[in-house]
Amino acid sequence: MSLSEVVIEGTLKPDGTLELDEKPKLSPGRVQVIVKSLTALSTGHRGLVEVMDEIRQNQRARGYQGRTAPEMHAEEKARREEDKDYEQRCEQLWGDPLPPAKS
Repeated sequence: MSLSEVVIEGTLKPDGTLELDEKPKLSPGRVQVIVKSLTALSTGHRGLVEVMDEIRQNQRARGYQGRTAPEMHAEEKARREEDKDYEQRCEQLWGDPLPPAKS
């Protein structure tokens, strides 16, 4: 079984070329390169992707499943009903809303 993916650190040069820290243990041929800055990681700052990944990992570890689509739709429907009730109470307190402006 041959390796199809390796992770190697390196340096991005000003001219856009990459200098790898070690020789990849892959067969010669076309490859896909994903470049990710390690500067933020080495200074202790994390990006959005790293934070979101950590949150997802922690949720999975404690068995969190999240809401289902029907649960989200039900909550949205309840929120809209609450908004409608609020608008009706406001109209009762302050009268009907202003008529539309005439053009």
